[in-house]
Amino acid sequence: MIRAVYPGSFDPITNGHLYIAERAAFSFDELVVAVLHNPQKRATFSVEERQIMAREALSHLPNVRVAAFEGLLVDFMRHQQSRIIVRGLRALSDFEYEFQLAQMNRQLAPEIETLFIVTDAQYSYLSSRGVKEVFHFGGSVQDMVPPGVYRRLRERIPPPDIRDPS
Repeated sequence: MIRAVYPGSFDPITNGHLYIAERAAFSFDELVVAVLHNPQKRATFSVEERQIMAREALSHLPNVRVAAFEGLLVDFMRHQQSRIIVRGLRALSDFEYEFQLAQMNRQLAPEIETLFIVTDAQYSYLSSRGVKEVFHFGGSVQDMVPPGVYRRLRERIPPPDIRDPS
């Protein structure tokens, strides 16, 4: 059985993340979507909330499970008995950062490979941070995130004050 791990903060999970997860789920026997708890970052949603949203969004994929991790990804990989990291690429600008991460992980754990999946063009602009910013300023993100995520965004982030600033 080949198990791959798709790590990320998923704060929140977007339709672009779903696209990568679906492609990976069809390529491997099992996919673990690994939600990172990074105490150095201030997340909009808790790790538990992000796991719930990911589980809801990925429930149509029977070979996908969601887990949380903290610390080094390579340690989590070993714990999961996986040797394949899946990462998504939206644009060339993602590649340099992802390449550095892959090289660092390879230095720490030479037995672990990083595989890149290029997203569909319709998601090439999409990021969790961008979704939250657009939503915060009153823009429509309903087509950018799964329905459960959209509902939680509406509950978590107050609507903008539409008063004239002048």
